[in-house]
Amino acid sequence: MIKRILLGLGGTPYTDVAIDRAVELAIAHGALITGVTVVDTKQLKQVGPIPPGGEAYAAKLRERRLSITEERIDNAIEQFKKKCDESNIPTKIERETGDPFESMIAHARYNDVTIFGLKSLFDYGFTVEPRDALIRLVSQGVRPIIAVSPEFRHIRNVLIAYSGSMESAKAMRRYVQLNPWRNVRLRVVHFGKSDDSADQLLKDAGDYCRDHGFPNETELVEQSAREHLIEYAQQNDMDLIVMGNSIRNLLFRHLLGDTVLNAIQQSDRPLFLAQ
Repeated sequence: MIKRILLGLGGTPYTDVAIDRAVELAIAHGALITGVTVVDTKQLKQVGPIPPGGEAYAAKLRERRLSITEERIDNAIEQFKKKCDESNIPTKIERETGDPFESMIAHARYNDVTIFGLKSLFDYGFTVEPRDALIRLVSQGVRPIIAVSPEFRHIRNVLIAYSGSMESAKAMRRYVQLNPWRNVRLRVVHFGKSDDSADQLLKDAGDYCRDHGFPNETELVEQSAREHLIEYAQQNDMDLIVMGNSIRNLLFRHLLGDTVLNAIQQSDRPLFLAQ
């Protein structure tokens, strides 16, 4: 059940798709959307080394950055309001300053799903490493996350990347229990060696999904997920990839894990990230 959706209104190239995705889910589930904008003034003021006599130029650059940011925020909010009003969707807007990650983490406590761009969050054109953004959000418990792709895709075919780990099992369960999209074709795929244990993993995962009302296909792919997951999704016309990852890996390696990182960097379709 989805009743509250948290939407990052980043003013980035992904914002329009993120809004459309949130509106789609809100209509389907009768949900409230909270749109969040955050101006990180500390980040905007970082203009690099200032040469002697360059303070006036630096001040103008900071002022221009702030002006651009405010303009993009205003445009994102206007677009958000327009699309929600057209569909009579209840909304809230939280316009904040400070650390964007802390704001999203705080709001995520009271929302069922968080939506933002696959490779950008609140950078407003001033680069923030997307991998670092996801690490901070996921490690602080912001999940599930729907990271949208540059182009809107109707969700008809869903790929669950299932390794058999507890993390991938949690991601599968979260997706199935949340049931974001109705009447999808579900495929559970295990990447790895073919053996009895892999066959049993797929059978158990397929049975779980089926018992929750999801007819599904299962498939064993004897290749690594890191190298072939995105290629597989493209070749099989999958519209969404469901993935999970370990918090332990996040804390000790400061990474999302090779497979998830590769998906973030390479995917041209949305991801459903959970644990």
